[in-house]
Amino acid sequence: MIDLPYTFDVLQDEKVILSEYDNHIIRHLSAMKGQFIDQDNYEDMLSVEDTILYEVYELKRPEVAGELLHGLSVLHPGKVGDEYFMTKGHFHTVLDTAEVYYCLRGSGYMVMETLEGDWAVEPLRPQSVLYVPPRWAHRSVNTSLTEDLVTFFVYPGDAGHDYGSIELQGFRKLVLSRGGKPQIVDNPRWLTPEERR
Repeated sequence: MIDLPYTFDVLQDEKVILSEYDNHIIRHLSAMKGQFIDQDNYEDMLSVEDTILYEVYELKRPEVAGELLHGLSVLHPGKVGDEYFMTKGHFHTVLDTAEVYYCLRGSGYMVMETLEGDWAVEPLRPQSVLYVPPRWAHRSVNTSLTEDLVTFFVYPGDAGHDYGSIELQGFRKLVLSRGGKPQIVDNPRWLTPEERR
């Protein structure tokens, strides 16, 4: 890691990738245990293959205030039952942290919610920019069955990631395929903050 200004390219051929990166994270289906609503279908798929759901390419920076962590998220197409492939989703450890996403390719949604139970689902499409305010958990969902959903992200260096809160019950809203089209529905496993107590 150098402590000088630098430039890199987003290469967009058959596969979108950064011209340079320091870290490549690969998330398999097995990392999403309990997150898909159709657990029988999940277990059946997992018994055949531990499919790669998404990849993250990062340019490493110090994880401290003042730095901006950034990289590329590539969410592959597919479904578990009627539910589209998605990322794990997270709050930031430092709750008062925002994040910006710029969609480069594909189509999908960002599913978001607060600890208090407020929710939002915003579309992701090429050249769209999404601002995720502080205190909002967020998860990307790829609604294409043929194309990667590719987003460039930037967030403060000291933000951290809290995946555990989401792993308990998932997000309040799910994105399912209904009649060949994405539909936003309630998550039947989701509990209100009062019900969780």
